[in-house]
Amino acid sequence: MKSYLLRFLGLAFVVCALGISPAKADKASNTLVWATDREMTVPMVWWNSTTEMAAMMHHIFDALIYRDPDTFEYKPLLAKSYKWIDSKTMELDLRTDVVFHDGSKFDADDVVATYTNLNRKDAKVLYRRFVAFIKSAEKLGSHKVRLNFGKPFPAALEFLSGTRMGIVPSEAWDRVKKDAAGKPDWSSVEPIGTGPFMIEEWVQGERSVLKRNPNYFSGPKGKASLDKIIFRTIPDSESQMAELLTGSIDWMTSIPKEKAADLKAMNRVNVINAPDLRVSFLQMDVTGRSGDTPFKKLKVRQAVAHAIDRNAIAKGLVGDASVAIHGPCFPTQFGCTSDVKKYAYDPAKAKKLLAEAGYPNGFTTDFYAYRQRPFTEATMEYLRKVGIKTNLKYLQFKALRTAIRASKTPFNHLTWASGGLNDVSAIISVYFKHSKDDYCRDDKIKEWVELADSTIDVAKRKEAYKKALTRIVDKLCWLPMYTYAKSYAYQKELNFIPTADGFPLFYRSSWK
Repeated sequence: MKSYLLRFLGLAFVVCALGISPAKADKASNTLVWATDREMTVPMVWWNSTTEMAAMMHHIFDALIYRDPDTFEYKPLLAKSYKWIDSKTMELDLRTDVVFHDGSKFDADDVVATYTNLNRKDAKVLYRRFVAFIKSAEKLGSHKVRLNFGKPFPAALEFLSGTRMGIVPSEAWDRVKKDAAGKPDWSSVEPIGTGPFMIEEWVQGERSVLKRNPNYFSGPKGKASLDKIIFRTIPDSESQMAELLTGSIDWMTSIPKEKAADLKAMNRVNVINAPDLRVSFLQMDVTGRSGDTPFKKLKVRQAVAHAIDRNAIAKGLVGDASVAIHGPCFPTQFGCTSDVKKYAYDPAKAKKLLAEAGYPNGFTTDFYAYRQRPFTEATMEYLRKVGIKTNLKYLQFKALRTAIRASKTPFNHLTWASGGLNDVSAIISVYFKHSKDDYCRDDKIKEWVELADSTIDVAKRKEAYKKALTRIVDKLCWLPMYTYAKSYAYQKELNFIPTADGFPLFYRSSWK
């Protein structure tokens, strides 16, 4: 048994000897305490893009639209109805029974002010594309708005349901603080929402306390059962696990596979592995942007595809909920399909293809990556066995993306979480429309993606995306690898329902 597990067992013995009852106090006070190693600097996802902050946005704020986490169906939330006027325009009737946490009533002015201010150039919103699709918001009545997208935007419902689309009172935007130069610091806008929980305390980088909103309206999120949710920053997973076992926290995630297995074996807490919307893929330089690379040859790319046992990596390293994928997208995303060419694990065939491509003895290449090094190293080992030797260039994501956009990387191991958006446009439209991230630069793929991105006809969108995804896989611009998965550990008396996008929705949780 590993030494850290022995420490936990010893700690658990001390707790029992002292008569401390783990987790009971939280159930008694109807409070849930959760923790990760992330620090949150600003209580708004627009200026702090961590998964934890995005999760809190679901609790503090409401968007106009709600995506059901189980069925992926779109339902009105702050809106009570919506309709497309044309492919660039949507009108929404708003609820009249919603009150913000500060007691002010929700109306059209709040929607217009929020979307207008988020789109200001000086707002410095992170990942601005998630809000910039709205060119303008117009007030048509006290509880009616028109959203103008500027161009056809069929994924509007998915984007409008996202964590970055929560509504803030119009008055709050007028109260933002000024910086030293006298300019508005938009990130100082007060975190006042309409959601099922409201902020009671916020200690930057350490903790936040949310309390249940007693005036929350009846809608698709439902009424929260918990009275309080406390988030704590705990620097490392071992400390988190120790506190979980002693009942100081109730929920944690992103647990390394081996540690999750050890926790599960102790049978003190529930441990589950569940899907995460992030996918892994290998990007190859099809066009030779980085130089005269072997990856310009289709047979080399096919050899890579047959060399790697993606299912073994998914199940053996990532987690039980991880699956090997064939399409370059997350399986639940609108427009995603697995009805594409499949490349079976076949190292003998990989070696044969390399020889036919002119590399009977293989070759050596730089290989760039940034996330979960063990997953990348497992991939490298499979490639080595067929003759492809890799020099790993392991960088921070920002540095890697800079190198990619500067056409310096022939072979990349990348991941993409689509910003939590359940629509193929959130991944394919980023990488296959001749942007600096596009190492394929295929005109037909671009044409089909642009068609799918510009029609609100559902059948036409699916057809166009399928053509694009099929060609991406046929040409092997990417080799889709596997979905990500997360391990969660939590107290046995807690009801917790994981979601496909990896955002914990504690307003659905309760104590047994």
